[in-house]
Amino acid sequence: MFKTTRLLFLAVTMALASGLPATADTIPDLQESTFWKAEVDSGNLPPVQDRIPKEPLIVDLSAKGREFGKQGGTLRTMVTRSKDIRQMVVYGYARLVGFDSNYELVPDLLASFENEADRKFTLRLRKGHKWSNGAPFTSEDFRYWWEDVANNELLSPTGPPDFLRVEGELPTVTFPDETTIVYEWGAPNPNFLQTLAQARPPFIYRPAEFLKQYHEKFADKEQLAFAVEDARVKSWAALHNKLDNLYKFDNHELPTLQPWLNASSGKKIRHNFVRNPYYHRIDSHGVQLPYIDVVEMEIVAPGLVAAKTNAGETDLQGRGLDFRDASILKKGEAEGNYKTLLWKTGVASQIAIYPNLNYEDEVWREVLRDARVRRALSLAIDRQTINQALYFKLAHPAAMSVLPASPFYDEDNAQAWAQFDIDRANSMLDEAGLNQRDKNGIRLLPDGRPMELVIETAGERQEVENALQIVTDNWREVGVKLVMRPLDRDILRNRVFSGSTMASVWYGWDDGIPQMHTSPVYLAPTDQVFLAWPKWGQFHQTGGDAGEPPDLPEAARLMELSHTWENATTDSERQAVWEEMLKIHADQVYGIGILNSAPQPIVVSNRLKNVPEQAMWAWEPGAHFGVHRPDEFFFAD
Repeated sequence: MFKTTRLLFLAVTMALASGLPATADTIPDLQESTFWKAEVDSGNLPPVQDRIPKEPLIVDLSAKGREFGKQGGTLRTMVTRSKDIRQMVVYGYARLVGFDSNYELVPDLLASFENEADRKFTLRLRKGHKWSNGAPFTSEDFRYWWEDVANNELLSPTGPPDFLRVEGELPTVTFPDETTIVYEWGAPNPNFLQTLAQARPPFIYRPAEFLKQYHEKFADKEQLAFAVEDARVKSWAALHNKLDNLYKFDNHELPTLQPWLNASSGKKIRHNFVRNPYYHRIDSHGVQLPYIDVVEMEIVAPGLVAAKTNAGETDLQGRGLDFRDASILKKGEAEGNYKTLLWKTGVASQIAIYPNLNYEDEVWREVLRDARVRRALSLAIDRQTINQALYFKLAHPAAMSVLPASPFYDEDNAQAWAQFDIDRANSMLDEAGLNQRDKNGIRLLPDGRPMELVIETAGERQEVENALQIVTDNWREVGVKLVMRPLDRDILRNRVFSGSTMASVWYGWDDGIPQMHTSPVYLAPTDQVFLAWPKWGQFHQTGGDAGEPPDLPEAARLMELSHTWENATTDSERQAVWEEMLKIHADQVYGIGILNSAPQPIVVSNRLKNVPEQAMWAWEPGAHFGVHRPDEFFFAD
């Protein structure tokens, strides 16, 4: 009883932490947006006091050490692929619950939540909250998704998402009233809330009023048949799924809860996103957020991002920039009227090599599964030279592990098998049975083939190619020939997933700063996206219908530990799980990390305010700019 009461108390405390508690008496006098004033004056849009929730999230900027801003202006930014307009959902970071600047979970779209022993979660919405088209945002949007989308075989053939399954069982979901949703499991689901806060959230709700027009259960049959034919799709389900893209953000008609809504239809070079007139956050002076009226997102070739940024053609840019661009960006600051910040990065490794333990070649597979081989390859990398050549010694040479900002950081893990030691690496490869060489000094595999290790890359980051050039020379000293093969990102991923790739290179774990509440599921073979064990991940994701079961004892132990964490009831139990899992990774070297904490250039217009000088650039947790709340950024002029 005490524990449940304490959890309820914490939930209420967290509800107040994200902003000031809102009541009719505490909501400040509201100021109408000049952007929407003409629509309000013409009667096409209600006044601001009728658009925001009765319980808005009130942001006290002075308490956050930020300036109060004013509405207006167009913010320019760039992406390199048309589908990356979804970054507006990432950067907007409107979530049911989200991470604050201290990476604690707090309510956002929710007014509050209650967590009872990680088994029962009561979600409470803000009264009067509306979608961007003015439709009410209520528990019906959650019911529609759960009953009519997630559990509809035509719309969701595999059923609800995996994060809702605990011990193979789905939750009981109820909707007591229009502002309350209850998720309840028989066993703990400690990962539920943090999943809702992800950069790519699962969206356990949908704009029901809009999408019901395209659902066979609710729509007029003749009108739906006409819409299906007009869209040139095969069925109502195909049409519904085509329009239902809260994350892709490519349907300008689909209502949203994000700070900006898509105002551009179809594929364009420039997409415009305008302020959401029904957005739920206001500052304590009565100004509705976001401060910025319009975000203009230009799609450019990857090689042009730094040049266009240098020319002053962006107001806020991080994506598409690497540390190697920092010097040219600094040189352009005066003429481009911007400043170049260097933020910390939150990935576990800036560059990591992943030997594929599920590679289709049986001989190579057995070689790569030998931990002595992976350790030797790690020891044979001159990380200091790479740090000097690529990052002017500003990064941190290390194996792939969590960063010092995590309570689970251990220096021994960070340095495991990460010292440059050619002699030891040679001895370990000899011990692994790879002691024969050809006339060129390249080691021979057990079947007599030369040990030519092909590492495939996404071909997107010059720093990766530069680092691999140094690794090529290093590995030659231990008789291993590195062959680098650049590919398109999607092709690379598909080749890894199919077992066709011998080894690949990417970042380390997205979340390099896990906290006590963070699930260690990504340390276990539960997902094909961890490039060292795609087949094991597929096996877990499909319930054994695809892939292969983990057949190495350490991998099996990681699965056991992940399950133990899910059922843990104390922080000490969870910490013990994290420590053992990290120790296994450090010892087994599933991913060969090269260095971490490489500075990320962030270019900010001198006109743009409230952008932090020092911050973390991380996909998880944080959604890159998202956790720093771009809806609070504003133009001084």
